Amino acid sequence: MNRADTRQIALATPTGFLAFGFGSGLAPVAPGTAGTIASLPFAALIVQLPFSVALAVVIAGFLIGVPLCGIIGKKLGVHDHGGIVWDEFVGMWLVLLFVPFHWGWWLAAFVLFRIFDAAKPWPIRWFDRRVHGGFGVMLDDALAAGFTLLVLVPAMYWLSAG
Repeated sequence: MNRADTRQIALATPTGFLAFGFGSGLAPVAPGTAGTIASLPFAALIVQLPFSVALAVVIAGFLIGVPLCGIIGKKLGVHDHGGIVWDEFVGMWLVLLFVPFHWGWWLAAFVLFRIFDAAKPWPIRWFDRRVHGGFGVMLDDALAAGFTLLVLVPAMYWLSAG
């Protein structure tokens, strides 16, 4: 599929617009990074909610993302097209629920999340290769979020204990 067709799918419908992260997934270079950056203003709003409500928003984002990413992936003919960044939005939101609302922690969260999402260490890569459709698209970013938290939560504990 050519770039114009991809752009049409990304912008022509609410499904495409959401899946492509409000257009951020159309970035010509590093669309996953662009999508993660675009998720931050929404995260700043989400983390202001009571924790249970914020967690419900993130879970709803994941559940919406499964059919959303599946539908757009089928339209594009690519299981996990690089421009589909709704999964980055939700993964980043998940991480930011658990770290302080401070630029340093958010920067660390951003960098670690991007590393884990791009590198796909085991078992993320294993799931990415075997679980397809919208659930597979969403799952690898949820796992990258989990790996990010496995680094950040102990770091927060260690720094607060010192």
